[in-house]
Amino acid sequence: MNLLAGKTALVTGAARGIGKALALKFAAEGANVAFTDLAIDENGKQTEQELKDLGVKAKGYASNAADFAQTEEVVKLIKEDFGSIDILVNNAGITKDGLMMRMSEAQWDAVIAVNLKSAFNFIHAVLPIMMRQRSGSIINMASVVGVHGNAGQANYAASKAGLIALAKSIAQEVGSRGIRANAIAPGFIETAMTAALPEEVRADWCKKIPLRRGGHVEDIANVALFLASDMSSYVTGQVIQVDGGMNM
Repeated sequence: MNLLAGKTALVTGAARGIGKALALKFAAEGANVAFTDLAIDENGKQTEQELKDLGVKAKGYASNAADFAQTEEVVKLIKEDFGSIDILVNNAGITKDGLMMRMSEAQWDAVIAVNLKSAFNFIHAVLPIMMRQRSGSIINMASVVGVHGNAGQANYAASKAGLIALAKSIAQEVGSRGIRANAIAPGFIETAMTAALPEEVRADWCKKIPLRRGGHVEDIANVALFLASDMSSYVTGQVIQVDGGMNM
């Protein structure tokens, strides 16, 4: 059974990493997939082909998610190309870590713009489409640090906390139109970035996790599939922590 057959998903920042894993999961369940990234380079082209190989319509779009005008334009193009937008995943994100006393204004502004303003941009552009359809699922990719904070990541934590509050607010605004909004808060996930960490740092992380391991991108994709599909038709305004029990 294809849980997303006939639906169109839009995933931001999906040329690689967690965004790509979500896009592939959605496609495997029958969804047509549009995705964005700053540039559709070789990684983006490969992602597009992998999606098409699953038998669905797929296309990557070069767009700066933090730019309001570019977002309005790319959403218009996607609507023209795909006919509908049923699922929106706000996944685009960056980090520019540093202690608050040493953090520059540029570091703060960049992270807030890419991580949080981009979600505003896409929700603002997609909501009229979903409201006309009287259905839709919006998923904000947050983080456990958006729930509990983290030293050295004030900008990142603030942006992710903002994504959680944004999802809850949108859920209240448009629930009567059949539109749901939720957030996923990943914990320590095995990616190329975490693989580059020193082994002692990785081991220390795992000691704090009741399941004694890092998560996999598939763990995030499975939760995203639940929230994107009708399996979660009565779930909105929630934040689901996918962290192996690290933050209970």
